[in-house]
Amino acid sequence: MKHFDATDIDGLLTFESLVNTLNNAFQGEWTTPNRIHLTMSESPEKYLLLMPSWTGPSATQYAGIKIVTSNPGNGERNLPSIHGLYYLVNGDTGQPIATMDGTRMTVWRTAAASALASTFLSRPESSVLTMVGTGALAPFMIRAHMSVRPITEVHLWNHNIRKAHLLAEELQAEGLPVTAHPDLVSAVGRSDIVSTATLSMTPLVFGKWLKPGTHVDAVGAFTPTRRETDDEFIRLAKIYCDTRWGATHEGGDIAMPLADGIITEDDILGDLHDLTRGTVQGRTNSQDITFFKSVGTALEDLAAAIAIHESANLG
Repeated sequence: MKHFDATDIDGLLTFESLVNTLNNAFQGEWTTPNRIHLTMSESPEKYLLLMPSWTGPSATQYAGIKIVTSNPGNGERNLPSIHGLYYLVNGDTGQPIATMDGTRMTVWRTAAASALASTFLSRPESSVLTMVGTGALAPFMIRAHMSVRPITEVHLWNHNIRKAHLLAEELQAEGLPVTAHPDLVSAVGRSDIVSTATLSMTPLVFGKWLKPGTHVDAVGAFTPTRRETDDEFIRLAKIYCDTRWGATHEGGDIAMPLADGIITEDDILGDLHDLTRGTVQGRTNSQDITFFKSVGTALEDLAAAIAIHESANLG
């Protein structure tokens, strides 16, 4: 049984191909139960997530499950907050096919899902991106957004500006147009796309900062008690998500305003199933402020795992 580590995954995936893979997967009829979210410890916070999915319904060619641990306190140890392992099996026989670095897969598929959403929700000419957060996801979010939009300027912000400078220097060495920005208000106000990937308990991006036509992509705060945007923003925005159940039950950016009566479920205009199938429309004009809330789905993991496995076999 093959194990694909982070280096293998990086060598087999591109955002151009993975965005297309996810587009096809969301149009398919795969089975994806709600993920099992177990709290191992509340203080400090520690979570265990189990995320299964399988292809079908006519032919179950593949099945798989991702096992993830989340420990927000790992940043103080200079460790990633998310660790995971993916297990891919033959859907007909149940025989193991491969294991994969679930942490690396997660950053690839999460960023690709946001890029897919951006093709429907951001303005095609979007050229300025603000990235909020400097964790493991940040470089992948930047590369993913740049793969679908003509980004020429990236502002990188973190509450620890030193981390922003260090990551910006690394990405500049790759030739990416990234600079650390000390003032989040002005960075957001200049941006066409704002992407957030943090574990914040309180809002970081406020509706009053945004110019008309901005697209906000929030992939952090994947528990009901965390959020990255404020109520004013959620009132202004045209709201979309990766999956409705996940966004309304697990993502605080939507779950909290729902609980407080700021919005209703009718205000969620569509998810990635709807957008990719064309059953709902994305951006309709250049002035709308759009919002994509992502909490992750096992469908994305399985699609990425299949892409990795099949790309390796073709190679």
